[in-house]
Amino acid sequence: MTYREALRSALREELERDDRVVLIGEDIGAFDGPFHVTKGLLEDYGERRVRDTPNAERAIVGVGAGAAMVGLRPVVELMTITSATRALDQLLVSVAQTPWATAGAIHLPLVVRTVQGGGRQLGPTHAHHLEAMLLHIPGLQVVVPSTPADAKGLLKSAIRSDDPVVVIEHQELYGLSGEVPDGTEAVVPIGQAAIRREGRDVTLLGISRAAHTAAAAADLLEREGVSSEVIDVRSLRPLDLDTIVESVKRTNRLVIVEDGWPQAGVAASIATLVQEQAFDHLDAPVLRVSGADAPVGYARTLESAARASAADVARAALAALYRE
Repeated sequence: MTYREALRSALREELERDDRVVLIGEDIGAFDGPFHVTKGLLEDYGERRVRDTPNAERAIVGVGAGAAMVGLRPVVELMTITSATRALDQLLVSVAQTPWATAGAIHLPLVVRTVQGGGRQLGPTHAHHLEAMLLHIPGLQVVVPSTPADAKGLLKSAIRSDDPVVVIEHQELYGLSGEVPDGTEAVVPIGQAAIRREGRDVTLLGISRAAHTAAAAADLLEREGVSSEVIDVRSLRPLDLDTIVESVKRTNRLVIVEDGWPQAGVAASIATLVQEQAFDHLDAPVLRVSGADAPVGYARTLESAARASAADVARAALAALYRE
């Protein structure tokens, strides 16, 4: 099953399982969704449960928040994570803080699906990685699935959560194929990282698509006689810091890989937490391999040069091992 099909499977199963689940977003009905994740759902479930909207992100999230407050379980779709910035006031105030401000009297079982990432030559308007911005907001859960199985399992967990969850998909992964468990209970717990590969010399921690970059770097390092442990973070908030720290205790070195900007990025946050929790186990500084600290270019050569590569990660790992 592809990543796209896995997301559609999760939506279909949850629409079938719970009649409170509704889908809201731009072009998700008649056009089958901007990335065709919602293909066929309007025909099967009707306009009452699959709602097309205008191009108005603030309104989309506001309607979703209100629907969640009165007992529905909305899944709203924002076409790109750049578009999500237009709804930041709703996400910060109406969504994240309402349960806290009402002392838990109002729950907000709202899912916000959005898309990030380069690789499709969408330039500086639609190719950003802004998960660090959403990670900063207390009250939001933020997940970044990198495989079809996790795309389905984390989305199902998000829909069933009584708290707001932002599911950040990566546009370059929609065509990725992989094994996906059958059954409506094939959920992946939010807040649980995955060890994709065991190793003893260095831990490579990947975020979103960069989890695949970390895995490719591990293959390169194996040729150099380096045994790499690869962790897919999967969930940014809550963060499975225990799994990361236990891995660092085994390998004594950590390289964090992300496609986002380095200044105040996700990798910077995780690096600080690890150095606070596992300083005595580190034999080298925590290193970060990030996207370029520059706007995303449209030209394919510029876009490619601005992204973290497997070779970049391998070089960082060798530096952590004090090898040229």
